[in-house]
Amino acid sequence: MEVGWISSTPRTVEEIFRDYSCRRTAIVRALTEDVNAFYAQCRPERENLCLYGHPNETWEVNLPAEEVPPELPEPLLGINFARDGMDRKDWLSLVAVHSDSWLLSVAFYLGVRLNRNERKLLFSMINDLPTIFEVIMDSGQLNERSGMDNGSKSKLSTKRSSDGQPKSNSKTVDEGYGEDDDDEHSETLCGACGGSYAADEFWIGCDICERWFHGKCVKITPAKAQNIKQYKCPNCNSKKGRQ
Repeated sequence: MEVGWISSTPRTVEEIFRDYSCRRTAIVRALTEDVNAFYAQCRPERENLCLYGHPNETWEVNLPAEEVPPELPEPLLGINFARDGMDRKDWLSLVAVHSDSWLLSVAFYLGVRLNRNERKLLFSMINDLPTIFEVIMDSGQLNERSGMDNGSKSKLSTKRSSDGQPKSNSKTVDEGYGEDDDDEHSETLCGACGGSYAADEFWIGCDICERWFHGKCVKITPAKAQNIKQYKCPNCNSKKGRQ
């Protein structure tokens, strides 16, 4: 994988700060002026993706590095999985916060050999710049649709109702759940046992393949489901393991 990392490791405070600011510029561009292209590349059906900012001020959405351990700390893994399960502005703000954290981790990974005063200077220089989160907030990006109607996007429900009834992941953000829900659910078959939906049983939907399962078939309880941000069924987990 071509990740655009530095050919020679920055060693001085000025070199590390330059590396930080260039990567930051790239990510800011991805989340502001290039946001539609960035959004389109983060398709949930793809594998775990990361947002990289490179020292040449370019950004890239790609799989994580194959080396273990990697040459540099890795960005947040799997940003694409939550894309359609969150409001767009919330998703962008989450990516921004984690990108800020990644930039700091890279800077201090590179600066670990600096002395105490040099590390303080590096942090002071970094702290003089607004965070990526602050930049996109100030730009109004989180309040703009940027050509996409969030209200028409399907909203994947990653948390299930405590009464045991699954929330249909075909509903849009603005739609309610009408009288036809019971008929729709009655046609749902468990992806594990093939059994039909029943209102008195807890079900959970996979956020990758979008199939529904009896909670008991995949060993997930309503209480456990409340703490799951993104559920992957056993089949999708095994596919990942085979790659």
